[in-house]
Amino acid sequence: MGDRLKLAAWCAICFLTCSAAYAQQQVIGTPPEASNMKLVGTSDLQARSAYQPTIHHQGDRWIAYIGHHGGSDEIPAPVNPQTGKAEPNGTSIVDVTDPSQPKYLRHLSGQEGKYEAGGAQMVRICDGKALPKGDRNAVYMLRTFGGEAHEIWNVADPANPVLVTRIAGLKDTHKNWWECDTGIAFLVSGAPDWRTRRMTQVYDLSDPAHPQKIRDFGLPGQEPGSTGAVPTELHGPISTGPSGNRVYFGYGTNKGGILQIVDREKLLSGPKEPTADNLRLPEIARLPMSAFNGAHTTFPMLGMPIAEFARDKDGKTRDIVMIVDEAILNECNEPRQMVWFADVTVENRPMMISSYTVPEASGTFCERGGRFGAHSSNESMAPVFYKKMAFIAFFNAGVRALDIRDPFHPSEVGHFIPAITAATDKRCVKIDDKNRCKVAIQTNNVETDERGYIYIVDRANTGLHILELTGPARAVAGLP
Repeated sequence: MGDRLKLAAWCAICFLTCSAAYAQQQVIGTPPEASNMKLVGTSDLQARSAYQPTIHHQGDRWIAYIGHHGGSDEIPAPVNPQTGKAEPNGTSIVDVTDPSQPKYLRHLSGQEGKYEAGGAQMVRICDGKALPKGDRNAVYMLRTFGGEAHEIWNVADPANPVLVTRIAGLKDTHKNWWECDTGIAFLVSGAPDWRTRRMTQVYDLSDPAHPQKIRDFGLPGQEPGSTGAVPTELHGPISTGPSGNRVYFGYGTNKGGILQIVDREKLLSGPKEPTADNLRLPEIARLPMSAFNGAHTTFPMLGMPIAEFARDKDGKTRDIVMIVDEAILNECNEPRQMVWFADVTVENRPMMISSYTVPEASGTFCERGGRFGAHSSNESMAPVFYKKMAFIAFFNAGVRALDIRDPFHPSEVGHFIPAITAATDKRCVKIDDKNRCKVAIQTNNVETDERGYIYIVDRANTGLHILELTGPARAVAGLP
């Protein structure tokens, strides 16, 4: 009898443990999980896997341009309800003037293909009147076309885009940056003769109809004709423009990351031939990261006043770069991908000062399915949130709102995990050579607008969610 009681007790413990582990798995019909953030509006984005959202104030309207990955094995080309035709994933264009009632305007097809191999993931927008040689009546959308090209479209009428030009002949593309005041674009590309999948092609797109290539750029060892080990590939750059004269490049995804700080003027005007010496010339410093972590987003926040240092003789303000890794494997089958804060005030000696992650136990996220870990941050430098708050896409942990006013001690002040829908796609892992699949939110990217709305998009086909802060989180941003 004693053995039976022990067995019963052991089974009860196992049941409770397993129940706790799986209690947080999402079920269709259950509400979102939220703290100090609330849902304002949604769009299903035609159940297309989403990457980069860019929100643009266009005349008296606000338009969201959203890039998509390729299709899935089950649905390689979803049907567009507006045309009744199956279309390869491309770019969704959504009117979010009234964020509670988004209006889907147009789906612009991308490259045929599945997952990372198709679609049109990246999108940036510049007004023609801002570009030095642009058509003042135009609004230009720079987007990728799968891995084979960059395209520029005139979206002055966002429901009826017109192709302006293409930069083709590539083996890959990804996370571009475009300076609207100068027209200089840092295009993440795969030049056919380079030894890496992704590097930088610098273009003058001040006249979008006539792109002018300036140079190719990457890490020494990636260039044509080099030998030995190939350094980790580029993920994306962010430029501070002529006034800041810096470009912050992030290399690596979930391992071997590098933050590279580059003198923008030397990059643009220095010798163009891609030799090792010429590639080193504009570099100011590098911050190598752990073999466990990559650098998806490198977001500069320069001249941040630090309240704790207000009475110090020196160092009252600091130049900070927020580095966001990217989780790529499902169900925690990799080191945790996180958010890091680097002090680059002394540029030739950058140093990590703090980090942030979602506590896994707060939602048993390793058990929910899909990816758990950081992926990207908002990139808008509009005053409403800049240097005060950051929003981090954390896959099955939704979006996380951080108070970053003291970057030495970032703290979470809110979160939102959308509810799954019938469209949410499964995510699988191999167990004994068999797929074990679960359905979970995969918040992939996030952006903000000048009005203070937060836009998150889902990698697993759950669409766009428009959010706003509530409670104490609004006070952090200084919102009424």
